Amino acid sequence: MSKRILIVEDTEDNRQIVRDLIATTDFELIEAVDGAAGVAAAAAQMPDLILMDIQLPVLDGYEAARRIKADPAIRHIPIIAVTSYALSGDEAKAIAAGCDGYVAKPFSPRRLLAMINEFLS
Repeated sequence: MSKRILIVEDTEDNRQIVRDLIATTDFELIEAVDGAAGVAAAAAQMPDLILMDIQLPVLDGYEAARRIKADPAIRHIPIIAVTSYALSGDEAKAIAAGCDGYVAKPFSPRRLLAMINEFLS
């Protein structure tokens, strides 16, 4: 069975970039367009990995990550922050919120795929 990745991203263009990247792999992609939907999808779909934007409607990515990591049923799912927040301290803030990895936008597809494979291998 292929591993499943949940992308929580409100921008269609960014979701399409990840769709195109994941299409080159055996991974299955699940999508959510806001933080609350991402938390719900994580609980309902039990993905193997979450790619989390930080600047999201309803719940931002920090709060969504905190809620996922507070739920014993899904806290084990690794979360990679994929965000345009790339200032000094932003990576530490994402990690403190519960993210396990961090990739700044615009990202190198090769680097993102390498990080995904690292978490899923």
